[in-house]
Amino acid sequence: MTGTDDPPSPAAPKAPDGLTRRFRARLADRFDSRIVMPFDRLRFRATLRHLSGPRQIHQPREAVTVVALVRDGAYYLDVFLAHYRALGAAHFVFCDTGSSDGTLARLAAEPDVTVLQSRLPWGRFENIFRGYAARKFCAGRWCLFADMDEILEFEGQAQLGLTGLVRYLDRHGYSAMMAQMLEMFPKAPLQSVAQHAYPEVQQSFCHYDISAVRALPYHDPATGLGFFLSQNRLPDAPAPAPRMQFGGIRGAVFGENCCLSKHPLVFVGADVGPAVHPHLSTGVQVADTMAVLKHYKFANDPMARDQASLSRAAISHGEDALRVAGFATTPDLSLWSEKAQRYDGPETGPQQLREAGFLQVSPRYLAESAA
Repeated sequence: MTGTDDPPSPAAPKAPDGLTRRFRARLADRFDSRIVMPFDRLRFRATLRHLSGPRQIHQPREAVTVVALVRDGAYYLDVFLAHYRALGAAHFVFCDTGSSDGTLARLAAEPDVTVLQSRLPWGRFENIFRGYAARKFCAGRWCLFADMDEILEFEGQAQLGLTGLVRYLDRHGYSAMMAQMLEMFPKAPLQSVAQHAYPEVQQSFCHYDISAVRALPYHDPATGLGFFLSQNRLPDAPAPAPRMQFGGIRGAVFGENCCLSKHPLVFVGADVGPAVHPHLSTGVQVADTMAVLKHYKFANDPMARDQASLSRAAISHGEDALRVAGFATTPDLSLWSEKAQRYDGPETGPQQLREAGFLQVSPRYLAESAA
């Protein structure tokens, strides 16, 4: 399933000849364009508005609040809210960057939802926005970072829910659970289903392909994320060592060097840096179990969305340009092949991925979650 090919590090100032790969990776980390500068925080606070919902929430330690970045997310809302409420989410904080499609009116009518807004460019300010929401609404409690096109599932979820899961994490001294992103797609050309509603997508996008996933040890400097990951602690043996994973089907088809690993569930303690990177938090003790984030990147007319993102220059990593070029070259592009596998839902899907090596989960978690 996985190999050990090194993904290229993020762009960094050119290093002199003779520098080691490790040092070049550290340079890449420190010159990441999304590292927060003090002026950015001041600018963000000056533009921040509270649009609707409770300004404070009072929940017990085990309550989980979902923090989500959103812009024109009406397409996803019904499925997103229903899924995370069913898991046991106690509250939602949406970080809006300028919706104009009815998202704000819909969320204002939801009693368990708070909406904040800053219209600053999300590609630069997403870390500040999510981090602010987590510290304000989840201090001393658990926060679940989720994008609108992500559905989190984990082994034992029917028995545990989010409440039982965080009790397990608390009991063993963990402050973050990792997840691996799994790209979901249909057995059809992507453009042929571009207009399907999101509930329909949940049924038809039931395949995945992990044959091209590349894996590295969590603390390997070749991840290009060592500046962040070095601040985190891993579970003790005999728990399987978590791995950082890259590429997958998007790498194989479009040439994207996308990171698939995230810290979505984080306890916002005094020493934790929540959402300091789009995928990562710092100062955490990583758990001995993982979730899967089913990712519906190719729902909701992906060609049109990528073209719009490219025209706004919203993000700098260039992945949208690679996908636009791929669709232009192959208009009837499909991600399905004979290597694709069917995801059979939360009852067996996460187990399937663990047995394939995509998720690293300890025997202790499996035993306690089944008890």
